[in-house]
Amino acid sequence: MQLEILTLPCLKDNYAFLAHDPVTGATACVDVPEAKPILTALRDRGWTLTDIFLTHHHGDHIDGVADLVAATGARVTGAKADAHRLPPLDTAVVEGDTLMIGGVTGRVIDVSGHSVGHIAFAFPGAVFTGDSLMALGCGRLFEGTPAQMWASLSKLAALPQDTLVCSGHEYTASNARFALTIEPDNPDLISRADRITRDRAQNIPTVPSLLSQELATNPFLRAHLPEIKAAVGMPDAADDAVFAEIRARKDRF
Repeated sequence: MQLEILTLPCLKDNYAFLAHDPVTGATACVDVPEAKPILTALRDRGWTLTDIFLTHHHGDHIDGVADLVAATGARVTGAKADAHRLPPLDTAVVEGDTLMIGGVTGRVIDVSGHSVGHIAFAFPGAVFTGDSLMALGCGRLFEGTPAQMWASLSKLAALPQDTLVCSGHEYTASNARFALTIEPDNPDLISRADRITRDRAQNIPTVPSLLSQELATNPFLRAHLPEIKAAVGMPDAADDAVFAEIRARKDRF
């Protein structure tokens, strides 16, 4: 059984996600930038919020938690390593732990890099990545090292290719412009960038995306490939060093 997933725009460019098990009626919210759009969506669909899953501690992912808990009584789950800077947790988890949305089982993946203690939630057909793996990008390294982030992205890259990547921001148009500086002749990337331009012109979200798309077009997932190493002038470098170079270029972009 797969989850029904609803993408909810919040704040300026954030996304929260509702993940609903249609069999049991259980519903989880992944990250809570603000409570109002989430409460509106729950009411419109007649869904009952049972759980809140937090990927990391940044305010634009947790600032609505207190209001959402007050309105729904939902249980809050987050990383044990991040518990000191998250809202009060009912359940603190580590990599490899399992968790449920109704009858659907997921697992916790440590994806430190953007922050230390950042986690992702992988369920059949979908992974909620916060600010680790993003559509055509990855999060800036505020706390972790390039080696940490490359290891985290490699874990996510190993998921089934038909997995939906539910990431935390609408940054895809800018990410596409940068990706084209690395691979200007990648036909999959050119096609995807054109589609993103059309979608954003109509205010259509570009998130979630398929992992297969990311593997074909996201330069941060492709740092191990000979053609990417050649493109950045590092043909003999280690994969994480190439990733670090791409990340540094994006930071300056």
